[in-house]
Order: sequence, then C-alpha cells, then structure tokens
Amino acid sequence: MVSRVSMSKALNTSSRAMLLGVGWLLFVTSSLRARPLSVGQSFPELLLPRASDGTPDSLSFYRGRKTVVHVFASWWAGCREHVPGWHALTEPYQDQGRLNVVGVIQEQHPDRARLFMQWKQMEWPLMVDSLNLLAFVGAPITVFVDEGGTVRAINPPRDSLKDFLNADYDVDPTSAWLTNRPVARGLLAESTQDSARRGDLEFLWGGVDGVDRAIGAYRRILSRNPDDASIYFRLGVAYRQRYDGEGRQSDDFAQAVTHWSKALEMNPNQYIWRRRIQQYGPRLAKPYSFYDWIHEARETIADWGEVPVPLAVEPGGAEFAYPAESFVGAKSAVNPDAEGRIYRDSERLVRIESTVVPGQVQPGDVMRVHIVMQPDEARKVHWNNEVGDLVLWVDVPDGWQVDAALHQYSVPPAPVTVEPRKVEFEVKTSTEGTPLHDIVRGYVLYYICEGVNGQCLYRRQDFEVNVPFGS
Repeated sequence: MVSRVSMSKALNTSSRAMLLGVGWLLFVTSSLRARPLSVGQSFPELLLPRASDGTPDSLSFYRGRKTVVHVFASWWAGCREHVPGWHALTEPYQDQGRLNVVGVIQEQHPDRARLFMQWKQMEWPLMVDSLNLLAFVGAPITVFVDEGGTVRAINPPRDSLKDFLNADYDVDPTSAWLTNRPVARGLLAESTQDSARRGDLEFLWGGVDGVDRAIGAYRRILSRNPDDASIYFRLGVAYRQRYDGEGRQSDDFAQAVTHWSKALEMNPNQYIWRRRIQQYGPRLAKPYSFYDWIHEARETIADWGEVPVPLAVEPGGAEFAYPAESFVGAKSAVNPDAEGRIYRDSERLVRIESTVVPGQVQPGDVMRVHIVMQPDEARKVHWNNEVGDLVLWVDVPDGWQVDAALHQYSVPPAPVTVEPRKVEFEVKTSTEGTPLHDIVRGYVLYYICEGVNGQCLYRRQDFEVNVPFGS
C-alpha cells in the first residue's frame, strides 16, 4: 500500500498541472456531488483541496486503517466543542498508529479553520468542501470509516470508539476502494463546458482563472435548468471566492448573497446554506457570533510564542456581531454635511460598492448593508491618513430606522494607504403597506491624494443602496 506521506509528496508536485492536464478518477456522480451518506456504503472518494496548501486530498489516501471523519465548521460553537472533545479521545490511538483522523470543513474561508486547529493543537489533515459537494445539510457530523472505506457509524456516541477500533470488519482486499489509485483520465477534457462537473473541477483546481470559468459554467447550467438549488449555492460560493481574490468585480459579493438566498429559498432545510447567509447578515437573524473566538485564539497562540495562522480575509463586523432580540434605532446624531457644502468627488477617485444581506427582504424586515470604499489604484489614488478619519452618513426613508446614522472609520497610523475600507450598518424597513421606497441614501467624506506627488483633497461622495424587496 502506498503510504500517505509518499502519496502526499507525489501530489505536492505540480498538482494543478496533473489535475488539469490529465485529471483524476473520482468515485462520485457526474457533477462531483456525493450520494447521501449511509451506514454500510463506501465513503465518497472525492478529491478536495487540503486546507494547509490547496493540494488534492481524499479519504482514500488514508485507506488501510480505520478513520474518524469530522465534518465541521469553525463558525459554530457546537463544532468548536464537539471536535476537540473527540480529539482528546482519538489522539492516543493516532499516536499508536491505529487510527486516522481527518476533517472536512464546510467553510468559505478555510484558513479560519486552520487557525482554530492551531489554537486547539489538533494536527490532523483538513479537506475543504466550500461547495458542499458532499451534500451535508448540517454540522458537526462524525463518521467511522473502516479500513476498506465503508461507513460503519454516523454520529456515534464517543464511548463506542473502542468497539470500532477493536471490530474485525469483513473488508474485501480486492475492492475498488482499496485497490484503485487516482489515475489519469482527462476529466476536464471529457467534461463539457456547460456541465456542473466542469464548473466544480474549474473551481477546485483551475486557480484564479478557473473561478471565472466555474461561474460561467454554473450560469449556463441555470439558464437551462433554473431549479437546481445546489448550483445556485455553488455559484454563490464562486462569486464570493472571486470577490475575495485578485480578479474581484464590483458586484461579486452582492451576486453571492443573491444566489445563496435563491438556493435557500428553494431548499429551506439546508442548514449550511442558511448559515452562509447569516454569517454576513443582520443581528436579528443570527443564531450566534460566527467568529468571536478569533481574538482569543490569536492571543493564546501568541502567548505560546507561535505565529497564528494568517488569514487571507479578515472577518468583518457581521461575522463578529452577536445576536440581537430586537432592533434598536439610532440615537440622534448631527449630520456633518447637512447643507452639502463639501465638494463632490465628481471624478469618482474612490469606488463605492454596496451589498445588502439577505438577498431579499419584505416590509418590516431588517437588513445589513455592507459598504466598501476602494481608491482608484489605476490612477494611483491613495488615502491621506494625516488629516482625519473617514466619515459615513446614512439617510433612510420616513418610517424606516437605522442602527447608526453616523459612522466614523479610524484611519491606520501609516500616512498613506490604499486598502479598501468597509463600513456596515443595519436598516429596519417600514411595515406600512407596500414599500414606497426601495433606496437607502448616504454619503462618505474622505481625504485622498491623486498620485505620488499629486493634489490632496477632502471630498464627499453620495451613494444609493437599492433595497431588494421580494414579490
């Protein structure tokens, strides 16, 4: 049997070239989605990216030894208790070489799960299933898998671990799960441009450009079959992935929320899809804070003298926010430019983007608005941090409420920066009949400079947020 170490080394070498050039044999459906998991069947042999470095990993790489699989996400407190509790039981058997432990994370940003693993000092491998290809509807889920890949228990009690380890299962040494290895098959060449299989492969292994191609493939599928909720969800994941990457487009986050919301509307029982929206949504819809643990984790790891796992995308306000039982409107605030005396940024030296979560609201609902402000780097525009803070003002229609009308963004200590600046606020719409308004208006005041030695300016830019009222 090929060891996991030697297999991992082989996969680390030009993994993308191997996957896109010749492909891999996958024991999954035509769209890469696994069949529903059940006791007595084989665990899906699905290649997923490893959270540590993005190289391919699969449960079949750990064949020949009993394995405990944890399906979880670091955004849920229940998972953050469940997984370390199991780890305390399984670690001695791992050290003895009797047991593998593998994680499958249901998370948009896998490096956050890696930070959680570092904090809890758990070193077993993680596979990333951001697209929810394994079709789990909730988490955490713990699965016992025998040496031949057969599922022996789903969410077993912890005291059954020894029985699982000592069990002598009838494993067929000639089964495909044991004897097959990933082999060349040219999956991308065989899959059509419009197939879900193609979209999944491009998203997983196509790099930055592959995300664009995945978005195109998913959109073409939905144009022909608009009833596939899972494709809406995966399209949302792809949009958010591009939003967080180098090729981001201005409406990518809004597109992600729209498609996640559509998926959940079609399948309201999908817990993982629901949480993906709530992660960025208003406090009234939150079951808990998704990432409040990150501050403590970083402090603890730093106290050990270690460097915390860096996060490619820092969690924002909604991801730290705690649930609220009722909406609290803003106290009175002074409009800093009520008369509109500040010169407008007529050249749009700063680009303003807005996203509303959830993707569809009804009269009386609360929504969370995400505003992102980005200097135009093509014209070498940068923030001037030596004068004052950025200020954002929100106006809402009569009968509506906002949690805070005046927002102040504290500038960083460096005199010149070009980072995107983000402000979030929540708005409660009116319950009075049919909405007469579908726009929230506001403006931003900021200090910017044009070019390295260019003119520095104090400018105002007005913005409008379209409210996505449902029919």
